[in-house]
Amino acid sequence: MDFDLSPEQRAIRATFARFCDERIVPQAAALDAAHTFPRALFGELAAMGLFGMRYPEEDGGSGLALTEFCLALEEIARGSMSLAGCVAMQSLMATKFLHLLGNADIRERLFRPALKGEKVGAICMTEPNAGSDLDGIATSASRVDGGYLLNGQKTWVTSAPVADFFTVFAKAGAERKLTIFLVERSFPGVTVGRAIEKMGVWALPTSEVAFSDCFVPDSHRLSHEEGDGEVHLRKTLAEIRIITGAMSNGIARAALDAAVRYAAERRQFGKPINRYQAIQIKLAEMATDLEAATHLVHHAAWLRDSGRPHHKEAAMAKLFASEAAARICDRAARIFASYGYAMEYPAQRFLRDVRFTLIGGGTSDILQLVIAKEVCA
Repeated sequence: MDFDLSPEQRAIRATFARFCDERIVPQAAALDAAHTFPRALFGELAAMGLFGMRYPEEDGGSGLALTEFCLALEEIARGSMSLAGCVAMQSLMATKFLHLLGNADIRERLFRPALKGEKVGAICMTEPNAGSDLDGIATSASRVDGGYLLNGQKTWVTSAPVADFFTVFAKAGAERKLTIFLVERSFPGVTVGRAIEKMGVWALPTSEVAFSDCFVPDSHRLSHEEGDGEVHLRKTLAEIRIITGAMSNGIARAALDAAVRYAAERRQFGKPINRYQAIQIKLAEMATDLEAATHLVHHAAWLRDSGRPHHKEAAMAKLFASEAAARICDRAARIFASYGYAMEYPAQRFLRDVRFTLIGGGTSDILQLVIAKEVCA
């Protein structure tokens, strides 16, 4: 077995690590405090080709694999989880179905500009009474002449306040099964509602989106057939979980690095606190958690890139990496002690932002059920 990265992969990681250190880290606290979409950095990452990294060259991308994308995303999350969430949404969930199912007009007018950062996309799936329960989705698409009338309420829509288009999951057809639609912000009947005030990822705008008799033409039904939305979604869930694991590793690395630096600088009873076993044990546990999480995520990405079964491994990677990141960020705050509670140090931001990874891609409880189903099959 060869666990080495290729020269190209090392170059990609180094490029985004440098961008993180030079462009993201110096601005991370200010971006967070401003509670605004990081438009400038978003555009810079688009210019670096991040959003199209995983798409074919003939469609405006770079034709790289999920592993390369994860290496880049880990570095971005190391600098800012808010920015990582914005670019993850743009690079996968917001554009995947346009590329997979969209017609030539949609690809040219929305997909390609989205890869350049000229258009911002979002996905509308979660509802007030439907999160993990896809069958509970109540948004409806009723057939009319030339298209559909969309009615329903979506919530926890990442990037909604700045989005130009939405990929919407709604029930359609006689059997009322999940179908995927593309809704442009300019369509009558689309309302971007209140912003959701969150504990963390303050620079990642999130809000409700409502559809009231919103006419969606047939050309914007992304599903090839009514009711095939769940099939396409489940094929994408593994990728969502793997990249969420990568973001978890990024913020965990930031928290560990900050704790190591602080423990070397902070002196108590005449010596740096990293000379005390209580601190050393915490750092050792944090480093071991991160190493294990990194291997799980990279292995799941490699399986996916190799065309091998990977759904169980993706769930395992996301489950372990997000929980490990939460532990690491908590221990980092404990090492900082009272300064871990102070807004002038980043430990509090890591502790707030890491909760985001415990939710996206499926909660830990849901992931445990997914894993158990495969283990017990």
